[in-house]
Amino acid sequence: MTFQAYLDAVERKTGLTPRRLVAIAHEKGLDAPGTKAGEILAWLKADYDLGRGHGMAMVHVIQKSERIDAKHVGTTGVHRDDADTLWLDGIATRP
Repeated sequence: MTFQAYLDAVERKTGLTPRRLVAIAHEKGLDAPGTKAGEILAWLKADYDLGRGHGMAMVHVIQKSERIDAKHVGTTGVHRDDADTLWLDGIATRP
């Protein structure tokens, strides 16, 4: 499953775009330096019933933004993607 596919699944499950979830995390202070992944995962599980895999995809974008390592681009690996920038603004608006 691509990284982008994880984010798309999060949107389908929560009804919120990844960008909106990042904004909510910011409002809660969960994007502050030093915030542990476990804190973010607990929030995502409690409020949105997201499991660890989808939660970790959100942890990445909450802590590191929409950029992913170029080593995943154009590969056949598990977290392969077509670009090094993830689309956070929703499935319906993806170019």
